[in-house]
Amino acid sequence: MKPKDRTDDGSEDLFRHRLENIINPRHELVRLAAAIDWERFDEAFSPLFSDIGQPALPTRLMVGLNILKYMHGLSDPQVSARWLENPYYQHFCGEIYFCHEAPFDRSSMTRWRQRLGEDKLAELIKESLATAQRTGALRLKDVRRVTVDTTVQPKNVAFPTDAKLLYTSMIRLGRECRRHGVKLRQSYVRVGRHALIKAQRYAHAKQFKRHRREVRFLNVRLGRVIRDIRRKTKGDAVQEAAFAEELSAAMRLRHQKKRQDGPKIYSLHAPETECIGKGKAHKPYEFGCKVSITTTNASAPGGMFVLHAKALHGNPYDGHTLGNVIEEVTDWIGTEPERIYVDKGYRGHNAPKPLRVFRSGQKRGVHGTIKKELRRRSAIEPVIGHLKAEHRADRNYLKGRDGDRINAVLAAAGYNFKRIAQWLKDLLCKILTAIIQTQYAVTSLKTGFFTRDFLYSIPIATQDCSTIRLLVEVFPV
Repeated sequence: MKPKDRTDDGSEDLFRHRLENIINPRHELVRLAAAIDWERFDEAFSPLFSDIGQPALPTRLMVGLNILKYMHGLSDPQVSARWLENPYYQHFCGEIYFCHEAPFDRSSMTRWRQRLGEDKLAELIKESLATAQRTGALRLKDVRRVTVDTTVQPKNVAFPTDAKLLYTSMIRLGRECRRHGVKLRQSYVRVGRHALIKAQRYAHAKQFKRHRREVRFLNVRLGRVIRDIRRKTKGDAVQEAAFAEELSAAMRLRHQKKRQDGPKIYSLHAPETECIGKGKAHKPYEFGCKVSITTTNASAPGGMFVLHAKALHGNPYDGHTLGNVIEEVTDWIGTEPERIYVDKGYRGHNAPKPLRVFRSGQKRGVHGTIKKELRRRSAIEPVIGHLKAEHRADRNYLKGRDGDRINAVLAAAGYNFKRIAQWLKDLLCKILTAIIQTQYAVTSLKTGFFTRDFLYSIPIATQDCSTIRLLVEVFPV
């Protein structure tokens, strides 16, 4: 059922204080909450809910929780615990009074993300850009020159080895047998564990002939388990269907030998994981999926913003992804970029207007302003670093390919909202500093103007920034 409307009727509770009376109205989260158009999310997400059944959790609550999660790089349990003890978090999510018990479960965030999917969650990035424009942190001219690059979003998997994957498959098959009442002749768990330990030690000692012997031992024992399960489930359609997925993965593990064999399995609990070569000495390979990131080329007043983020499965060539990325960027920001700057990995791209794309190292048409903007192409690398270090793009814990796409979008949205919050905080500091300096510099305004009432008269929502901009221009720091 659709979420209930939580409009504030202005009534007071005799035994509880309103949050707006106990928090600092100049806090960056309070100002950010006032600047966001929350009704936009209600209109975009309401078609996904029916008119019957139990009412869903409020849209602002779920959107706010996911924004806070990716703004501060928290997990679902962590953001749920902080929400319960932080009045600013509760105010940001639309609560009127302080709650001593959470009205949601941490698994509610998982189900909500799965219901919406990547297409609907992209509204968070669009709203972050609109909010940045309303607050003055992003200008229209800043989105006309963009930089596009790709990176790897690692999956939450251990480094894959043949011995480890074979032993893990034996463990998973044994667990399925116990679950469905299939009694194996022998599970090989104990001897498999000893073979795994020996294989790891022989590989570390560079005794690869002995290492391959232990891997063959595990491969043969896994084959025995597979054949035993097939014999004992033959003719039972229910059990054959229950073991089909695990047996298929186990057979693929046994026969994947060469690097060219594909698609290879690098993780049994996340079979969508791909091996992407980086060509770096400290990290030759990463296991996850490729993600395309689009940012502003120049630094806007609020910093560099992410205009687009999309997970790309199948490890596609960078140049073959540029056409779709430009189309989506144009749809998201409402205007077509005038210039696109890319690195050498986009040679042979499929952009609809190739003359607008400038590649690192090219000589054609690179002069003046274009030359300066092309040198700023590398500024996207620190943005990617922040996405990975602070906004949960370094290790994706969400399940499946849908989880890869959702995590990329939410990480970009969290980065943008954090930039806006920092912009509002810095802007307020500049205004207050200018006011304090003016109190001592302007002798004609000794009393009656710069009072406490005047400070609170500054528009908190900053949707109309004329007063703030005037103060900054008249009283520069």
